[in-house]
Amino acid sequence: MRSLRFYKMSGSGNDFVFLDGREHRLDEWPAARIAEVCDRRRGVGADGIVLVDREQGGGIRMVYYNADGSHAAMCGNAALCTTRLAVYLGLADPTRIELATDAGILESRCVGPGWAAELRFPTAEIPIPVDFLLQPGEQAAFQGTIGVPHTVILVTDVGAIDVETRGRQLRFDPVFGPEGSNINFIGPDRGTDADWCLRTYERGVEGETLACGTGTVAAALAFAGKGLCQLPVRIRSGSGSVYSVMGRLAAGGATDVWLCGEGRLVFTGELTEGWG
Repeated sequence: MRSLRFYKMSGSGNDFVFLDGREHRLDEWPAARIAEVCDRRRGVGADGIVLVDREQGGGIRMVYYNADGSHAAMCGNAALCTTRLAVYLGLADPTRIELATDAGILESRCVGPGWAAELRFPTAEIPIPVDFLLQPGEQAAFQGTIGVPHTVILVTDVGAIDVETRGRQLRFDPVFGPEGSNINFIGPDRGTDADWCLRTYERGVEGETLACGTGTVAAALAFAGKGLCQLPVRIRSGSGSVYSVMGRLAAGGATDVWLCGEGRLVFTGELTEGWG
């Protein structure tokens, strides 16, 4: 019986099923099959599924689908994992990778002997204040796009937020249009090695995930733009892993923005042909 080989990756607690594009074509997978593979009881279990392949000219292509089978142009944690997996599979040089995503071409690289990786955004918009009715404990809100749309909400106590309920409420708010937004709650991370702590309600997963790379970048740039922090800044994810974000603020946006996080290979496995 033939089988489907896959790679299970973790980016700071967000997990993904990766397929090698030399062996498989993800565009032949219907949304229902993607959702079945990502199901945590009847499938492998993942926040999304990713195809990694070599581009003509030596770059690496990343194609990403959410756990519900919907396509997303970008996922920061998946990009960090793609960086590490591309090197593991012998597809790329660890010192510099041209990473093609559906949100544009980025640069990435491996950091050190472990599983750390860095992702560079040549330019990025600084999220701007957005107006909707804040609840007690919510102090300010910002909206911007870092590959995908993100709403950043400054809160007094991030640990006290009901991310599932409040996140779902805001994810579908009409102010964000028909596609909605990822919702990121961020508050001070006192007494630790990070400056802030961030928790995310992720569209497409439709629940709280343990980390969000592009949401972390959005929060860092929103706060830096408002003078609430300086870059570089360290932000802890819901999993406890710490990201760092550095960059330079410029008129109308930010330049040379780097996100550093984890892209760890957890295990490899096989699905039998005809599964799902």
